[in-house]
Amino acid sequence: MRIMDLQKSLTAVLLMLACLILAPVVHAAKVLPKRMTVDQVAHLFSSKSSIATVTMRVVNEDGQRDMSMRIWSLGDKVLIRITSPEDEAGVAILKAGSDIRYYLPKSKRTVKIPASMAMTSWMGSDFTIDDLVKETFLTRDYSITTSFEGTRGGVAVYEYTLTPKPDAAVVWGKIVLQIRQADSVPTWQGFYDENGALVRGLTFSEYKTVGGRNIPTRLVMQPADKTGARTTIDYTDIAFDVPISAATFSLPNEK
Repeated sequence: MRIMDLQKSLTAVLLMLACLILAPVVHAAKVLPKRMTVDQVAHLFSSKSSIATVTMRVVNEDGQRDMSMRIWSLGDKVLIRITSPEDEAGVAILKAGSDIRYYLPKSKRTVKIPASMAMTSWMGSDFTIDDLVKETFLTRDYSITTSFEGTRGGVAVYEYTLTPKPDAAVVWGKIVLQIRQADSVPTWQGFYDENGALVRGLTFSEYKTVGGRNIPTRLVMQPADKTGARTTIDYTDIAFDVPISAATFSLPNEK
């Protein structure tokens, strides 16, 4: 009996040790995919390189405006150039590392954009400069928690709530990100102020497979305080991991 009791005691100790050893591993297994998914969403339209053609439609109290743009990305460089309408063609924004510059063809001037202005509107739209050049680092600047796991609108989703880390230089009080469980693509993203009020919401739709990845090709940003206002971005063409010369990433008066 003593031998059997000893064996039981040893088994219990080994099981307890196994639980203690595996607990951090299990926790990491749950945390890692969450961070990876958020990082994947943050880099949804970028890879080693990419070239895209997009149309933007701005609807507000002043009416409707349409623009077409070309977007190039290579590493930490992003160039956005308006191609139409004619009176705005050539307006460009260039990000290289943390440096952001704005080119105005009518005055042939290049203006450096300070970090504090990266959250300003791009060409009167509901998208900011930061939205377009992807200056914000979600997994670096925010802590991530799962705030919902279940079905919404007949679709199984995860909802993540991102709250700023103590020393993060960000403007949002929190960001809520909803993704589909099946393929980890985003369906909605909400941006909230420090008081927890929704400032604007971004809806993703029109999913297509491009270069082996499933991406939404329509993005609709809606401000919470302006009824009927919205900005729609449609990706009419995008290619990933294509050859792009580093010389592409310069503004006209820098060549």
